[in-house]
Amino acid sequence: MPNYRIGIDVGGTHTDAVVIDENYNVVAEVKASTTEDVSSGIYDALSKVVASANVPVNEIKHAMLGTTHCTNAIVERKRLNNIAIVRIGAPATLAIKPLVGVPDDLREMLGKHVYLVRGGHEFDGRTIAELDEEHLYKIAHEVKGKVDSVAITSVFAPVSADHEQRAAAIFQEVLGDEVALSLSHEIGSVGLLERENATILNAAIVNVARTTASGFINALQKEGIHAQVFFGQNDGTLMSVEYTVKYPILTIACGPTNSLRGASYLSDRADALVIDVGGTTTDVGVLVDSFPRQSFLAVELGGVRTNFRMPDITAIGLGGGTIVRIAEDESFQIGPDSVGHKLPQKSLIFGGDTLTTTDVAVALGIVELGDPSKVAHLNKELLQKIYDRMIEMVEETIDKMKTSQEPIPVILVGGGSVLFPGELQGASEVIKPTNAGVANAIGSAISQVSGQIEKIFSVDELGREKTMELAKELARQEAIKAGADPEQIYIVDFEDVPLAYLPGNATKIRAKAAGPLFLN
Repeated sequence: MPNYRIGIDVGGTHTDAVVIDENYNVVAEVKASTTEDVSSGIYDALSKVVASANVPVNEIKHAMLGTTHCTNAIVERKRLNNIAIVRIGAPATLAIKPLVGVPDDLREMLGKHVYLVRGGHEFDGRTIAELDEEHLYKIAHEVKGKVDSVAITSVFAPVSADHEQRAAAIFQEVLGDEVALSLSHEIGSVGLLERENATILNAAIVNVARTTASGFINALQKEGIHAQVFFGQNDGTLMSVEYTVKYPILTIACGPTNSLRGASYLSDRADALVIDVGGTTTDVGVLVDSFPRQSFLAVELGGVRTNFRMPDITAIGLGGGTIVRIAEDESFQIGPDSVGHKLPQKSLIFGGDTLTTTDVAVALGIVELGDPSKVAHLNKELLQKIYDRMIEMVEETIDKMKTSQEPIPVILVGGGSVLFPGELQGASEVIKPTNAGVANAIGSAISQVSGQIEKIFSVDELGREKTMELAKELARQEAIKAGADPEQIYIVDFEDVPLAYLPGNATKIRAKAAGPLFLN
């Protein structure tokens, strides 16, 4: 029986959807406007692409969603869980309380139940203080019925997770399975405050992820589709619904990474720079062995500094709907704001009253769209200057993202990619693949499933070779938990950094495993 997949990706302007067959050929593609509530735009794109594909719905076996629900919840401060924040680290960490540096409005929402408990570990794994289990039981009874999620962070948990795991067992015993638990050693890396922040945000968006997942499943079932559902995560791979609800923070920034994976597949390139031109922004990322290059910098999310894994993406305020302002002296400003999904109502070529970058391209004859006569009166010389500046903005971003001065292949994707020419400075070649406009949805549909670990190991305990193998096996197990086929998993990224300042010949290892979906 044929096996079809649906891939959906939510952007700031459009929600793109594709149906692909088992050979990854695109059967149908659709662009729908992204809506204020996000969900109705997803349902609209889903129903349109299913109708357009005209394939038996019982042959659609998998559905993949790359969504901005969790990002929007944090940025907009809406639909967040009632959470308890538990830091295990007294007396060592009393000087700086949880949520320091977090914006006031978010601290007020999330900081109602904050606790510091005796315990935690030193950087070499030695215990700072014995875990105060009595205090943890007291906290668990105190918050029962008041919170639906708990963020647990222990000092140097990536070195030793014992206290976090014991605390989780106590909370589960008292609160039951209904209350979600987020453990910091599963989410962030070594730095305490950034890891704690990432764990707090993860705990805060569990209900958003749960609601999004059930809404997507219900929408599929309304179309008569009973498919396995997966969500895009920000390393360019997929995770199961269960994994998504446990680690919703990993869906942040999955849109640009879906575009990178789609660009890699459509162009058959494993190493390149990808420019994804949407309606609101242009996102630029780098492909390394077909996966997005990861960022090693702390990431700010909704004003909160975190250190969970994120792709190395640069976004500039330039897209198909970007507003262009011209002053009386013919000086101009491009963006950074955009008309977004209102391009068909607002831009000049569609009878609107706002000059956009798309209008500029149409007036110069670069793009055929709308009614060119509505922009024929504009000063072509000035428009050419504006267009040249648009290209410069992209070329400057290419320069920032490259790691050497050598030209690099550039893949142009996204609905707004038609705005740009076939040659760009810094590019050895510019590739515009077929179906480039829905590369993000294709990336969502064709993605593999992955798992990653980042831990500090003592090489003296097992020896170097066995320690490396253990790290790889832990990454494989994470990939299996996320939904990968156990028989086809392989290691896609491995890095070990010796830590000279730690005893026991310590080394920090980051390992990532990936594989195709487990088809059951």
